[in-house]
Amino acid sequence: MSEEKVITSYKGFNKDMTCRGFQYEEGKDYETERAKACKTGFHACEYPLDCFEYYSPASSVFHEVEQSGELSKNGDDSKVASTKIHIGAKISIAGMVKAAIEFTMSRIKPEAKSDEKQGASSATGDYGASSATGYKGASSATGAYGASSATGSCGASSATGSCGASSATGSCGASSATGDYGASSATGYKGASSATGAYGASSATGYKGASVVTGYQSVSYAGNEAAIAVAWGIESSAKGIKGATLVLSEWVVDDDKYVLKDTRLVRVDGETIKEDVAYTLKDGKVVEA
Repeated sequence: MSEEKVITSYKGFNKDMTCRGFQYEEGKDYETERAKACKTGFHACEYPLDCFEYYSPASSVFHEVEQSGELSKNGDDSKVASTKIHIGAKISIAGMVKAAIEFTMSRIKPEAKSDEKQGASSATGDYGASSATGYKGASSATGAYGASSATGSCGASSATGSCGASSATGSCGASSATGDYGASSATGYKGASSATGAYGASSATGYKGASVVTGYQSVSYAGNEAAIAVAWGIESSAKGIKGATLVLSEWVVDDDKYVLKDTRLVRVDGETIKEDVAYTLKDGKVVEA
């Protein structure tokens, strides 16, 4: 008897871990009788960034999952329906970018160029430049001062070296800069931008985009009224245009380590919270940074 096929994929949820009214939990297994893509069964996407088509990165959470049992695929993208699903660990936007690049690298045709469908471009040396302009292309620059850019729809761009720059300009693209002083920018519809290094800068200017910074004294920017800027790093700040949403955090030292003290969610109204002015959370109050 042959072993049951298991595929690794990625699933989006509302913040409360619900999807179409069904409540999920991390680490749990679920099973149903039938699977038909776009109709019935448990749905997830093999290509991580396809999740953004169904769940906005600004208002959703994403998990790696394992699908098995009866499998049914969607012809339009990498969506898969299954009769069995295991909900794995939560994955960050930066993690989604990394997974998207790994997905593309593992499936690319050796002769494909960076401007073709699912083309891949990679620069690993210092001062290297990497660019992928094709649909679902992947661009990665891992050296210091490297530059990575993905301009095609659903592209993934990652710069992991110190002072690197990462940019994703296509629809549903994701950009991640993990080195100190790195810059990450997502300008496309439902794009996601993440800067995890100290003093990094993250910017989301597209509709329903999400900008997240987790590094020390980093700045997050929401350049669209439907975008969200999250400042989750120590002494980090966030700013945006009128109508955008800012999420601020305050960290304090307790027993020689930083712990989260408080959080605030505010809307840029142009008066109390001014447009294009960076704000941070201090002593439980929203103040200009």
